[in-house]
Amino acid sequence: DGIELYNWLRNLKPSLIINNRVGGGRKGMSGFDAEEGYAGDFGTPEQEIPDTGLPGVDWESCMTMNDTWGYKYFDDNWKSTETLLHNLIDIVSKGGNYLLNVGPKADGTIPGESVARLKEMGAWMAVNGEAIYGATASPFERPDWGRYTLKPGKLYAHIFDWPHHNKLVVPMDAKQISRVYLLAHRDADLKFAQMPDETVIVLPEQAPDNIASVVVIEFSGSL
Repeated sequence: DGIELYNWLRNLKPSLIINNRVGGGRKGMSGFDAEEGYAGDFGTPEQEIPDTGLPGVDWESCMTMNDTWGYKYFDDNWKSTETLLHNLIDIVSKGGNYLLNVGPKADGTIPGESVARLKEMGAWMAVNGEAIYGATASPFERPDWGRYTLKPGKLYAHIFDWPHHNKLVVPMDAKQISRVYLLAHRDADLKFAQMPDETVIVLPEQAPDNIASVVVIEFSGSL
């Protein structure tokens, strides 16, 4: 009855956003649309992140914090906070959303392992959320040191692996750049210089965050 339900809801409110799991619209765990006869507005990859984003297609990765959707007392294979945050950044850098599952216990309480990780993710977001909320993919290829996210006039460099030489290289013209700084230290500008086909940003010796440090590059024009 999925297609009938879909059409009924659409008639009730045309602006509804409905995922692609109605009427057999999803094609396998990769979560994107079946070739024919599908319904739905966005893809739903499950337990995986697409290698690349899909321009013009809305999607969100649905993933668990351990191996199971519901609570299982024997499932101790919890993803680390680092993995969960890197997943979040990776997904946003490809233009997607992160649907992160929490399986409550029978009495409705949330497992302590989930709570601890969500609090740690929240602490990171309190500092760096600007680079996630409302951000999307950049036109640049994935760098070796981390990921990029983008907002109008701001490129965010999420550094997973702090460069040992304390220099960050971005494929931009320095003439476009008006200011560079770390989200963790908004009041301290970073120096940058033009190279032939790129810009070099001078970083402090120590990363402000062990999981992901975010450099903000304010720019004009198009990338």
